[in-house]
Amino acid sequence: MRKPRVLLLSEGFGTGHTQAAHALAHGIKKVSPHVHSRVIELGKFLNPTVAPLIFSAYRKTLSVQPKLVSLLYRTQYNKSLNGFTKLALHRIFYTQTAQVVSQLKPDAVICTHPFPNAVISRLKRQGLNIPLYTVVTDYDVHGTWINPEVNKYLVSTPQVKALLEIRGVDPSHIQITGIPVHPDFWEAGDKVKLREEMGLQNMPTALLMGGGWGLSFDEDHMKALTFWADRVQLVFCLGSNEKMIAKMKEMPCFQHPNIRILGYTREVSKLMDVSDVLITKPGGMTCTEALAKGLPMLFIPPIAGQEEENCEYFVQAGYGQVIHSADVITNRFRQLVEQASTQTESPLNVAHISGNHSVYDPKCCAQAVHNLLFPTTAEVTTTSVERFTAGIAATSLSGTRIPF
Repeated sequence: MRKPRVLLLSEGFGTGHTQAAHALAHGIKKVSPHVHSRVIELGKFLNPTVAPLIFSAYRKTLSVQPKLVSLLYRTQYNKSLNGFTKLALHRIFYTQTAQVVSQLKPDAVICTHPFPNAVISRLKRQGLNIPLYTVVTDYDVHGTWINPEVNKYLVSTPQVKALLEIRGVDPSHIQITGIPVHPDFWEAGDKVKLREEMGLQNMPTALLMGGGWGLSFDEDHMKALTFWADRVQLVFCLGSNEKMIAKMKEMPCFQHPNIRILGYTREVSKLMDVSDVLITKPGGMTCTEALAKGLPMLFIPPIAGQEEENCEYFVQAGYGQVIHSADVITNRFRQLVEQASTQTESPLNVAHISGNHSVYDPKCCAQAVHNLLFPTTAEVTTTSVERFTAGIAATSLSGTRIPF
C-alpha cells in the first residue's frame, strides 16, 4: 500500500509563502506521520538560472519603489489572472509543471502562492484529475488567488472567507484554518530556562525582526531602542541583510552587552519564547508565529498591500500597535520594565492567547489537510493509476527522477 503524498508548491517572492509551505509540511508530518510531503519553489525548480534574477529584481523594486508595488497591488486587487496571463506563465516559466506532477503522482497539490495555484488550475482545466487546495498566506486575499478549479481554500480569518464569498467563491469551498506555522511554534517554551540556554540576561526582552530580507529602521527609532538597552534587552534578527548587520555592528550605539545582533537563524521559535515584545514588519507568517506564541507586537509602518491589511487585522484585534513615532517604543518599553518589577504578564498573553485556541489553533491547518486527505467515509491509501487525460507526457523532467 503506497503512502499518501502531498505536493506543496510555492514561489520565491519574499520568504513567507515558502515558509508557510514548509511549516504545513512539518505540521502534516506531525498530525499524519504516514503522509509524505514535498515542498517545491516551482519557478526556481524549473528555471534555476532565471528565477533568482526575477526574485532579485522584485526585491530591489520593493526596496527602492515600494509605492509602485503598492500601486500594482491595488489596481489589480479585485482581478484574477486572466487567461492570457495564465497561458503566458505556463508557456514561459512553468512549461514542465505537468511532468513534475506526473512523475511525483501526489494525492493532492497544495499551493501557497498565486502563481503555481494558477498553473495547476490551468492543468486541471486540461484534464488533470487531482484535488487542489490553496493556502492564502495573508490576512487579506488578492484577486490573483482565485481560480474556479480550487477544491478548497484554507484561509486565516472569517474576514478573508467573506472576501472570497463576495468574489463568488462557494462558501463550502472555504475553510478557516489560520495560517500554518511550524510545530516548533505550537507550544511555548520556558522563558527563563531558554534565556540561560541562549546566553541572554533574564530581563525584559524585545525581539526585532524584519523577515528573511532584514529589518530597516529610521534613526529616531534606533535611538529610542538603544536608549533603553540598560533596562530592556534587544535581540535583532536581521535575516539575510548582511549590509545592515555589518553596519550595526560597527555603530557605537549597538556596542552594549544587552544587545544581540543575529543574521539568519533557525531559532526564531526560541527567540520568541524568550521575548516580551516583537517589533517587526507585519508579514503574515511572522505575525502568525507571534500570535501562536502569545507575543505582543509593534509594527514598523507597513507597505500598502498585504502588509497593510495584515497590520490592520492585528491592530484591530488588539494584538499589536503601529510605531507611528518613537514615543510608541518608549511607552511600550516603559510598560515592560514596570511589568517586570511587579511580575505581571502582558494583557495579550493572559487575555487572548495563553492556552486559548479559540483565537488561533496552530494545529488547525495541518489537521484540515489530514481531514481532506482522509475523509471520515474512507481513508485514502492509493492514488489513481492515471491522473492525466489531456495527453500530457509522462516522461520525467530532464530525464532525471524527482525524489518525493
